[in-house]
Amino acid sequence: MPAYKAKLLLVEDDPTLSYVMKDSLANAGFEVVHCPDSESGWQQFMKHNFDVCLLDVVLPKKDGMHLAKQIREKNEAIPILMLTSKSMDDDKLAGFKSGADDYITKPFNMQELILRLEVFLRRTKKKEDDTPVEFKLGNLDFDYNNLVLRGGAKEHQLTQREADLIRYLCLNANRVLKRDEILMNVWGKEDYFLGRSMDVFITKVRKYLKEQPGVELQTIHGIGFKFVYNN
Repeated sequence: MPAYKAKLLLVEDDPTLSYVMKDSLANAGFEVVHCPDSESGWQQFMKHNFDVCLLDVVLPKKDGMHLAKQIREKNEAIPILMLTSKSMDDDKLAGFKSGADDYITKPFNMQELILRLEVFLRRTKKKEDDTPVEFKLGNLDFDYNNLVLRGGAKEHQLTQREADLIRYLCLNANRVLKRDEILMNVWGKEDYFLGRSMDVFITKVRKYLKEQPGVELQTIHGIGFKFVYNN
């Protein structure tokens, strides 16, 4: 039997949907650990080393956003995708704030879900091309491969999405970047809720880089952003 490409935590309470997802993901090469609620999901997360988490928002006992927050506090880097319904737009935004990297809306195409998961897994692997992966940001050293911002005694462990965003800004420093350009290159697509998610991540990046000399993330109203970066 071929080795699994990744170990995935699936937390979904719908038994029919869970069966279909687990079967499809296994056929696509994922080792899937399924849990029907957030409490058992947290227990399994603490027992195993997962590569990616797929969490439903609406769960028994405690919702998926609570679980996402728990997971994010324990592991800053692991990709977290939320499953939401079309009528739950507020939950998409709340999910991003709780630590989720992306969402997929029910009903969804399994092939699309698998492709989205594979994109995240590729991003978590170290880059083997010649594109720079280390940058000096003021007094901070940004190590993209290890998802870390270091400076003196301080160290910020980044999520994959935060690292992807900072790296894209560094590679496109000192020019105006349109919002849709950032969304397409960092998130892989653009829509209203991903745009709101981007604003959440922009705020986080600004917090990390606050008061760093020669570094400023400017808002260009009505257009996008400009990352002023003098290395």
